[in-house]
Amino acid sequence: MSKKNIFMVVAVLVVSAGLFSWWNTSQDSPGASGGSFDREILYWVAPMDPNYRRDEPGKSPMGMDLVPVYADDVDSQAGVVKIDPTVVSTLGVRTELAARSSLPRQIDTVGYVSYDEDTVQHVHTRVEGWIEVLAKKATGDRVQKGELLFELYSPNLVNAQEEYLAALRSGNAALLRASRGRLQALGFSDRQIARLERDRQAERRVPVYAEMDGVIAHLGVREGIFVTPMVEVMSVARLDSVWVVAEVLERQATWVSPGQEAFVKLEYLPGTELEGVVDYIYPELDSVTRTLKVRLRFENPDENLRPNMFATVTINGRNTGDIVHVPRQAIIRGAGSNRVVVDLGEGRFESRPVLVGVESGDRVAIRRGLQEGERIVTSAQFLIDSESNVASALERMNSRDAK
Repeated sequence: MSKKNIFMVVAVLVVSAGLFSWWNTSQDSPGASGGSFDREILYWVAPMDPNYRRDEPGKSPMGMDLVPVYADDVDSQAGVVKIDPTVVSTLGVRTELAARSSLPRQIDTVGYVSYDEDTVQHVHTRVEGWIEVLAKKATGDRVQKGELLFELYSPNLVNAQEEYLAALRSGNAALLRASRGRLQALGFSDRQIARLERDRQAERRVPVYAEMDGVIAHLGVREGIFVTPMVEVMSVARLDSVWVVAEVLERQATWVSPGQEAFVKLEYLPGTELEGVVDYIYPELDSVTRTLKVRLRFENPDENLRPNMFATVTINGRNTGDIVHVPRQAIIRGAGSNRVVVDLGEGRFESRPVLVGVESGDRVAIRRGLQEGERIVTSAQFLIDSESNVASALERMNSRDAK
């Protein structure tokens, strides 16, 4: 072959190689036909804050133009995984849109029924003596107004009665007034004084009667015991009105105030919900449980509510302002941060850190990291989050190896 022919063959090969290289480059170049114009735009973000997302072009809070995020870019981001739709269906993945509205600061807690302390009568004697007859012998016994509670023997009471009888016989008005006043100071009623004037005989054992209807809430004595004015013989309480004392967590202490609506449920009354209001908030927290006691008052004419019954209590506090919120089960709680799994569409999922706020019922407010309308995973999110963490770790390892 002549040199001229050899030169022509080499020239053809060089030109062919150049055209082949140019063709491949043009196909892979973003500027080629069918390149950037066909890339799928998922959303638009602020250049300085990737968490600020919008569905269309616009301006960021800092006045900068939003930049597009493409599907093929998202696939390569850390924390994003792509799962086959068949696998997604098999896992039972459920999603829900992040909503924006006000949330009630709802407090779900527990409590117990107690006596209405405004109706409790504490029974003490005003002199020293011995309880010789105890008519009510057990806590819980019912009493009626005017019914005998116990009989007390006291030398001081016997002497006071004798002095009054002597004043009656003397006819001295001043002495009579003084003797009568002493009997009243020692606890004698007008009815007992009238009996003494009629019978003209001192009682050795002075009876003490109930001043209201109720039940024995506390019994501190037995027959024959010696008592002083410092000893609480018994206490009588009514049941037609009761308290429900609820315990509120310290972090929720500012959510509750008197007059707020509250609902109470008891296992004793299945299917029944009692509606009331917050009656009083105690001034200090319990030093052991670190909870704030809140009192609700309920009328109890049928006596269905009994002291020490366990109750579940819901208190509706003041509402928040408009805020993004998601179901409670969507939150993946960690030691250092909380996360949600965001459904980006077409089988792509992103594990994203979020800052949570108020927890109200089954909803949790999101203060940062999520926008209204984004679709978050509410079921099987732990499996997807684990896969995302593994993918991120592998990407970091590959990056180190490449260096």
